[in-house]
Amino acid sequence: MSALKIAVVLGSTRPGRKGAVVADWVLAQSAGRTAARYELLDLADYPLPHLDEPVGAKVGPDLYSKDHTKAWAGKVAEYDGFVFVTPEYNHSTSGVLKNAIDFLYQEWTNKAAGLVSYGAVGGARAIEHLRGVLSELQMAHVQQQLSFSLYTDFENFSDFAPAEMHAGAAQVMFDQLESWAGALRDVRESALAPAA
Repeated sequence: MSALKIAVVLGSTRPGRKGAVVADWVLAQSAGRTAARYELLDLADYPLPHLDEPVGAKVGPDLYSKDHTKAWAGKVAEYDGFVFVTPEYNHSTSGVLKNAIDFLYQEWTNKAAGLVSYGAVGGARAIEHLRGVLSELQMAHVQQQLSFSLYTDFENFSDFAPAEMHAGAAQVMFDQLESWAGALRDVRESALAPAA
């Protein structure tokens, strides 16, 4: 069976964002893993307006009407799972990440997700909000999460210097994510198989 394909989704487009160094660190921690290939998926490379599709994504991709939606859907569909890297803004995730998620439905369904956050309290509240959103999309979000504090994991609130414990937690998250992503790939493939 081919290796799983996992996207590390950089969920901030804000100038001076700290998410880029966090996402790069996550990618570095995935080096050497053989069950999955991890790559960066930066929302800055997919500039989506505020949700502008006239029909809800749950109806199906055949009704996507905008070129930016079709391009985003095609990219997301390539992956078996995701690691969402999110800041915490006002006790929640970033607007740009929520918007990008809301554009699609079937492209997320029956896939796995790991969650990484950063903020004043580690971004834990952003993760809790994302768990509810991802559940509605029928995504399996794994238990292990990574939460980086601006006070203890960034020097002078600027330079990313994560505590050593995060490296081990990242491997646990990857293990859980790859397990679920593999199982759900089987679910998706079974659904596409012709009836006997």
